Amino acid sequence: MSNMRQVVIVDRVAHSADAIVTLTRDYVAGYTIPLHLHDCHQLVYASRGVMTVRADKGTWVVPTHRGVWIPKGMPHAITMSGNVAMRTLYLKPRRARALPHECGVINISPLLQQLIFHACTLGSLNTKVRAQRHVIDIIIDQLQVIQMVPLQLPHLTDPRALRVAETLQAESGCNPSLRQIFKACGASRRTIERLFLDETGMTFGKWRQQLRLLRALRLLGEGSKVTHVALEAGYSTPSAFIAAFRAALGTTPARYFGQSVADEARSVKS
Repeated sequence: MSNMRQVVIVDRVAHSADAIVTLTRDYVAGYTIPLHLHDCHQLVYASRGVMTVRADKGTWVVPTHRGVWIPKGMPHAITMSGNVAMRTLYLKPRRARALPHECGVINISPLLQQLIFHACTLGSLNTKVRAQRHVIDIIIDQLQVIQMVPLQLPHLTDPRALRVAETLQAESGCNPSLRQIFKACGASRRTIERLFLDETGMTFGKWRQQLRLLRALRLLGEGSKVTHVALEAGYSTPSAFIAAFRAALGTTPARYFGQSVADEARSVKS
């Protein structure tokens, strides 16, 4: 499940005299930014495409118009589903003391979205420049009221639970029966359910639902149709998938990704 025991690239940004440093990058579908960490906090936002962030403690899938907050010093890798237009803000730790100390997917308000776009046109923001100081303050204010979105899949460490999780992650569509999976992994259903709850804070059923939703988001980011996504992600019917998507993101997949395209077109014109 976790492949974080490898060489970690250290990206040093905090030496800059600027309070916020920005990065603008476009990535092709399937591209992976290898395992790395930063010496400052990071807000990553994609106006197009879906990102998957993997770290030791879990996997976070970040759909279009959500962002991911990555605290200083956390090793992580990012994989792109579909073509991704990524905009990143690096914040000096002293400027973000009141912000979260854990990784998480966050809602990006319309105001914060425009602030990110504006900051990226500047390249970096320095408190000694009056106009930039005002932008920095508003960005920090917006980040202090961010809402976390439950799009995380916690990782497991117990070998039996880990084998179950890896088996479910490797399968798509029609999986083997749970009885077969538990038997192959050397544990009873009751044991597995206890391990998942103890290690992730989720019931086994909730963890499995989350796995399906995150798999579906990646497929949608790659441009797959809703019916195909529902079956590949393991939902019994497209309507079951649409209901799960609506519960997590507040709208249907077609409206969500359709709105993303429209919003992106408006941002390009502006």
